[in-house]
Amino acid sequence: MDSKIYTITLADGTVLGNLKLNGDNFISNTVINADIFNENCSPVIISDGVNSETHNNMELVQLIEQEPGKYWFVLRELSTSELAQIKMQSDIEYVAMMAGIEL
Repeated sequence: MDSKIYTITLADGTVLGNLKLNGDNFISNTVINADIFNENCSPVIISDGVNSETHNNMELVQLIEQEPGKYWFVLRELSTSELAQIKMQSDIEYVAMMAGIEL
């Protein structure tokens, strides 16, 4: 397990601090509700106190209470093709709505 302490700042300014990293899993000793990630992962800033990375399109992969009082969660960057597919689906739904077609 990485000995660094991480901070994640979500799009609305919510800060998840005092996180440890194990592989791709961030570990928190504070209760984390999956709802805070909904529509709130663009951008996400991940910092280890020295370096910061800004990720423009992330999503929550999983959030579990691995041990009592320890919440493990994984975020991932959406690929360009996934973003294109999301936009295309949104465009289709918009056109269908404007045409009065139910999908």
